[in-house]
Amino acid sequence: MIVMSDEYQFDRPVIILAAPRSGSTLLFETLTNSADFWTIGGESHSVFENIHRFNPLSGVCDSNALSAADASHEIVSHVRRTFFAQLRNSKGQQFGNAGIGKYPAPRLLEKTPKNALRIPLLNEIFPDALFIYLYRNPRENISSIIDAWHSGRFVTYRNLPGRQGPWSLLLPPGWQAYHDSPVERMAAFQWRSANTAILHELGNLDRNRWMAVSYGQQVNQPRETVLRICEFCEVSPDGILAEISKGRLAYSRYTVTPPAVDKWHRNSAALCKVLPDLEETVRGIRDRLAELPAAEFDLSIDAASDGGTGRPEVTGGNREIHEPVGRNTECPCGSGKKFKHCHGDLRPVVRTP
Repeated sequence: MIVMSDEYQFDRPVIILAAPRSGSTLLFETLTNSADFWTIGGESHSVFENIHRFNPLSGVCDSNALSAADASHEIVSHVRRTFFAQLRNSKGQQFGNAGIGKYPAPRLLEKTPKNALRIPLLNEIFPDALFIYLYRNPRENISSIIDAWHSGRFVTYRNLPGRQGPWSLLLPPGWQAYHDSPVERMAAFQWRSANTAILHELGNLDRNRWMAVSYGQQVNQPRETVLRICEFCEVSPDGILAEISKGRLAYSRYTVTPPAVDKWHRNSAALCKVLPDLEETVRGIRDRLAELPAAEFDLSIDAASDGGTGRPEVTGGNREIHEPVGRNTECPCGSGKKFKHCHGDLRPVVRTP
C-alpha cells in the first residue's frame, strides 16, 4: 500500500461501479445533491487517459483495464492531485475556494463505467474508498447499450488499432475479437465484462466497503434507496431528499430516447441472440448478492418476458437523437470541453508520470 503525504487527502471517496448505460449517471447526479459530496463535475476520462500509459491509443495499454501494478507512487500522487484540483460542489464552487479550512478532507464522489475495470488501481489510489455496485437487468441494460451505439453519441475511440470505424462506451480487454460483430454482440460483451470484473473485485474487498443497489430500486424506491446509500456512506441525505420531494426524478444528462415502459422490447430480436450466453455471469451476480432480496434484483434473462417489473427507462432523456454529436459542440459527458477535445479524441497527452 502506498503511503501518501498530508497533501491531497480525501476522506473515504465513494466510487460508483456499473456497466455502461445502467443508470449510473442518474445515481451520480442524484447523490451530488448531498452537501457532503465533491465531484469533478463529470466523468474522469481525462484524469486517467491523459496519462500516456493509461490511454488505449498510446500503444502501452490496449483497454480500459488497469491493475494495482499500475499504481506507482508517481501515478497515485498525480491522480490524487488531479482530482483534488478539479473538485467542486453541487453549486459549482471549487473546493480550493469553498472547502479548504472548512472541511478537513473532501468526500469525493466518482463515477465512470470505466471504473468497473480499474478497481484494483482505484483501491491503491484511495485505500479507504467505499464502492456502490449498481446492477441493471441485462435485457434493459444491453438494449440501452445497443441504442447508445446506434445514436453515435457515445464514441470513446475513433481510431483504435486494427479497427475500421469508431468504438463506443467501455473498452474491455479482448475487444479486438469484435471487429466484425453485430452491435448486440459488442453490447453483451461490454455488459458481461463490466459485471464480471466488478464481481471478481468485490470478492477481494472487505464486505463493509461495498454495497449493491439495483436500477429498479433507484427508480421505484428513490427515497428508501437514497437513505440506505447515505447511511452506508455516512453523508447527509437532506439535499438529495429535497430534490426527490419535488417529484419525478430528472433525466440524466445523457439523453438518447424518451422514457417508455419496456422500451427494450424493440431490441428483443437482437437480445434473444445474446442473452443465453450470459447465464454464467447472472449466476455469479446471484451468488454475490445472495444475502439481498432477490425480488429487488431482477436477474431474468428471458427476452420474451418483462420479469413482471413493468419498469420505465429513465436514463434516457426527453428527445430522440440519432445524429452524432458535432465535433465542435460541447461533449455530452459534462466536462465543458468541445467533443473533439474530450470523448471525440482521447489522445495520450501527459507522458509523465
